[in-house]
Amino acid sequence: MLKVSFLKKNKKKIFLGLKKRNYYKFYRINYILILNKESKKLKLKLDNLRYYLNFFSKKIEFFLKKCEKEKMKIIINYSFFLKKKIKEKNKKLKKINNKIFENIIKIPNLPFEEGNKKIYLLDIDNKISSKKEFFLKKNEKILSHWELGNKFNLFSTKIGSIISGNGFNVFINKGALLQRSLIQYFLDKNISSGYIEYVLPYLVKKNSVYGTGQIPDKKSQMYHLNSENLYLVPTGEVPLINIFCNKIFKESELPIKATTYTSCFRRESGSYGTKVRGLNRLHQFDKVEIIQINTCKNSYFSFNEMVHHIKNLLISLDLPFRIIKLCGNDLGFTSALTYDFEVYSPGQKKWLEVSSVSNCTNFQSNRIKLKYRSYNGKIKLCHTLNGSSLAIPRIISAIIENYQTKNYIIIPKVLIPYMKMEKLL
Repeated sequence: MLKVSFLKKNKKKIFLGLKKRNYYKFYRINYILILNKESKKLKLKLDNLRYYLNFFSKKIEFFLKKCEKEKMKIIINYSFFLKKKIKEKNKKLKKINNKIFENIIKIPNLPFEEGNKKIYLLDIDNKISSKKEFFLKKNEKILSHWELGNKFNLFSTKIGSIISGNGFNVFINKGALLQRSLIQYFLDKNISSGYIEYVLPYLVKKNSVYGTGQIPDKKSQMYHLNSENLYLVPTGEVPLINIFCNKIFKESELPIKATTYTSCFRRESGSYGTKVRGLNRLHQFDKVEIIQINTCKNSYFSFNEMVHHIKNLLISLDLPFRIIKLCGNDLGFTSALTYDFEVYSPGQKKWLEVSSVSNCTNFQSNRIKLKYRSYNGKIKLCHTLNGSSLAIPRIISAIIENYQTKNYIIIPKVLIPYMKMEKLL
């Protein structure tokens, strides 16, 4: 969430940034600034009313001691009048502040400024990295992951639909082992890189999904339990970031690095066709997540580190992948900068997104009141970053399609110690 003070000082800059996102509801910003002026005027009037109320309260005590009842009655009546006015003004102020809040939470984060020479970003060329050849021979038929899943009895969306409906999946036997091995491998790699592991709830309060920006932006995509007013987590980022709400860190304690494995739940309304076939798009899927919390001046160092980390994970799996820097129009609601990681699916002849690394700057921190005390003693908002490391179903799709042969699927070398086998037969 952007700060009102920031809107006031950087109106032109904000308009330019929002244009890059194809966001043209500038009336919201103007409306917020008008409301903010009204709010300040009301606060000034309230301060004056409170001053006079305090003044007359002392006068009541004075006339009480002097036994001047008539004067005391006049002042008491006037004090009641002042209290009534204060109550009315407070009610009006609350309404104005609510209107400011309702509008400001609908404004997305500003995109990263390309012209900032102080910030070094990794060069992204969108070329395929790693694994130049597939295991398949040119004359062999390349099967899709759903055909391979059926052939080797690895998973079944059919059984998932019988149990829960369309968009659900069941991993079977060696398919379940492959998923579990990937989760453990990713967690091990994250932990060895300094990320602290957390096991977190899958149900979260409204404040938690508001804090990370899913509300109001992605409200329709989440599963909601009306009776408890709880949401199923759409991503591990939600409970992981909210561990640190209302915290004030010392600058020396940053960066904070955390990881978690969760199931993720998304409605994915409006999805159809080949996009939802097999493991492409599920209502429930598993993902390992990483986050970092850093200072405003060092958050892009954290960003580069996270990009390197995920890149190395994909290199270790020996999968064909590319990294794409998202333009302003494609950025998520909370993100200022995002790099997408995509792996190639030879069975579907397309690229599948398996991770996004995003720097949300102080957008989430402002919502959850996550701050740090700098070395000079000033309190500042932290910057938050998140990334998938990695989304499991699409990684499984990429592995079984890229490592397929006519009679078996080869296990990537790094997963052999976890699976205790070299092939899926």
